[in-house]
Amino acid sequence: MKSLNPIFETRGLTKVYGTGPAAVRALRGVDLVLPEKEVVVLLGASGSGKSTLLNILGGLDRGTDGTAHFRGASLTEMGDRALTRYRRDHVGFVFQFYNLMPSLTARENVELVTEISTNPMSADEALALVGLEDRADHFPAQLSGGEQQRVAIARAVAKRPTVLFCDEPTGALDSITGRTVLRVLADVNEKLGTSVLIVTHAAATSQMADRVIRFADGAIRDVEQNSVKIPPEEIDW
Repeated sequence: MKSLNPIFETRGLTKVYGTGPAAVRALRGVDLVLPEKEVVVLLGASGSGKSTLLNILGGLDRGTDGTAHFRGASLTEMGDRALTRYRRDHVGFVFQFYNLMPSLTARENVELVTEISTNPMSADEALALVGLEDRADHFPAQLSGGEQQRVAIARAVAKRPTVLFCDEPTGALDSITGRTVLRVLADVNEKLGTSVLIVTHAAATSQMADRVIRFADGAIRDVEQNSVKIPPEEIDW
């Protein structure tokens, strides 16, 4: 059973880039409460504000106004050092492009995170979690796009993050490979209890989520809870 304890809460959260007539309002007063240990899909077109929200909740950016809290702690009031600790101790990131070091093996790419984490799993354990234990000694150029993305996920989860932020994690993948990656994200949620937030414009991804948040023009259009989730491998892409 999913926990009802909130992991994130925002009130009146806004983000404005620039000033004057050229100012862009990326977020327009977002009010949101997210229970922990869920798979949440943030759905919307490019420029709708979903990635901006992810970056603020992930401690990569700050809002212009309003508040954002993680487990009751104010992200809004944290200084740079506190935000760095927050990202180190609680947050994992997965992006559309894998950002692997080409001169390092899959194992060595994961070890970049385990060497600076306080309570990491081993690199081999993390790779096994994403089904790549037999590819640990391969370099990125020897891996498919889907395999590279799974190495990136292993790297993100090896430090046992409280929350995993995924920004268009299947955007560069075909439908078959994309389902494989989404299956890995679902496993991370189910096996580790990690909260998973997926930003995407692919509406089909919402079928695997506990909660779907639809964005438009910097605001939440609606929030829907799925009474029945579809396994990633059965998603009609």
